[in-house]
Amino acid sequence: MAKTRTTFFCQNCGAQSPKWLGKCPSCGEWNTFVEEVVQREEKGTRWSSMGTAGRERKPQPVSEISFDTDQRINVHNAELNRVLGGGLVPGSVVLIGGEPGIGKSTLMLQVALNCKGIKVLYISGEESEQQIRMRAERIGIRNTDCFILTETSTQSIFQHLEELKPGMVIIDSIQTLHTDSIDSSSGSISQIKETAAEMQRFSKITNTPVFLIGHITKDGSLAGPKILEHMVDTVLNFEGDRNYGYRILRAAKNRFGSTSELGIYEMQDTGLREVSNPSEILLSQRDEDVSGIAIAATIEGLRPMLIETQALVSSAAYGTPQRSSTGFDTKRLNMLLAVLEKRSGFRLASKDVFLNIAGGIRVDDPAIDLAVVAAVLSSNQDLPVDSKSCFAAEVGLSGEIRAINRIDQRITEAEKLGFERIFISKYNLKGIDTKRFSIKIIPLRRISDLYAQLFS
Repeated sequence: MAKTRTTFFCQNCGAQSPKWLGKCPSCGEWNTFVEEVVQREEKGTRWSSMGTAGRERKPQPVSEISFDTDQRINVHNAELNRVLGGGLVPGSVVLIGGEPGIGKSTLMLQVALNCKGIKVLYISGEESEQQIRMRAERIGIRNTDCFILTETSTQSIFQHLEELKPGMVIIDSIQTLHTDSIDSSSGSISQIKETAAEMQRFSKITNTPVFLIGHITKDGSLAGPKILEHMVDTVLNFEGDRNYGYRILRAAKNRFGSTSELGIYEMQDTGLREVSNPSEILLSQRDEDVSGIAIAATIEGLRPMLIETQALVSSAAYGTPQRSSTGFDTKRLNMLLAVLEKRSGFRLASKDVFLNIAGGIRVDDPAIDLAVVAAVLSSNQDLPVDSKSCFAAEVGLSGEIRAINRIDQRITEAEKLGFERIFISKYNLKGIDTKRFSIKIIPLRRISDLYAQLFS
């Protein structure tokens, strides 16, 4: 057996040092190095000792490299398929992170129970078989080839994998696994790095897709070394507000697809329901028109959807006016308010401004600028915006209404949901056949044009 030694690891980035350092030379963070006992055995597991492909490699021209156009695996979950880029790629490693109780285990068990025709092994280090069976009964068992294993030792897990030979592996969670080749506790940086590396080698050698469920820290980042996110092929963030029943699945990294896709679920008693039409949760049902509300046409990935922006402008009760936003960048809100103050003459410097994106969603699309401006002006004037109107344009620093991309998809989505008017930039009219739309398209050049159209 090898001699026991200790090594210091950075808890932020996973950098390694033979001695304690006050400041990490890799990421620049202070007081992040912790000491861990590291002891490697002379003989490792089968998957830790083999190479990535288990055979000798040699250089060859890129034009002569043969590749298989493997079909993606349908996980029978439309939202997850969309975020993954059209399905699960064989041999890929997917890391899913989220807050405790957000629904990560429910989502993965639901995927395992819905994948008919695929042998799935669900490995849990946090729950017993009885707990998983109770959740499975609530969700509904559809896949009889779904096997449950409660184990944390990778050596034992690999023995079961060789016997069962599953088509998909789900591990809940990577922080609970431990390998005998590292003499440290489960959840430590060295254990997470080594167990993830073993699962990655297993996935690449056997061409078996692996889902890893990961914990997150109090600041919202994935627990463990940063190298964990570099090792896997896809990193998904499962997020949501506890005050809402909706959950959002985002891709922070995807080697096989776009990172701008979005999956939306609704938490119910029978599991997570896929929301195929996001506008149904992002648009509130109102009996009467109220001021401070405007509808924006935005796009997340390939999906157009309409969201409701809510603004409240009131006189500042204290000396310093407040600026607060939920679901929208506060700095961009301050920029839009400065444009309204400087370029359009609206006196907002002495007023409190609060902005909220309905539905608990966060939007980064600059195309909702015009809707934010319309909502702020509506609340400031205490005049409602027509509920059958929507907005899709970016606002520049000089007060001009700028063009945005994929305007035809936004117009089509607004028309499909029954809106009668859509406000866009006049520079978006080029190349668009307005006659094929039944919705009225109103082009704008500056913010003053918007004010005249809405409130004159």
